[in-house]
Amino acid sequence: MTSLAFDEDGVDVVYEGTEFRLEKVLIEEATDKRYYDVTDHEVLQIVAEHPELTGEPRRIGDIVG
Repeated sequence: MTSLAFDEDGVDVVYEGTEFRLEKVLIEEATDKRYYDVTDHEVLQIVAEHPELTGEPRRIGDIVG
């Protein structure tokens, strides 16, 4: 299971028992979008090769704001 915790500067990730941080700039470069316009599903796709995407995608701007 993958856990994501969003804040204004990036995302704390727990993936298969490993904890790490994805900084805002890295996410923007990987998606070619502004950080607040990226969705949680897009972040999951950066982290996992074949993520289980359930529910509607949510913008980071809506999650943090």
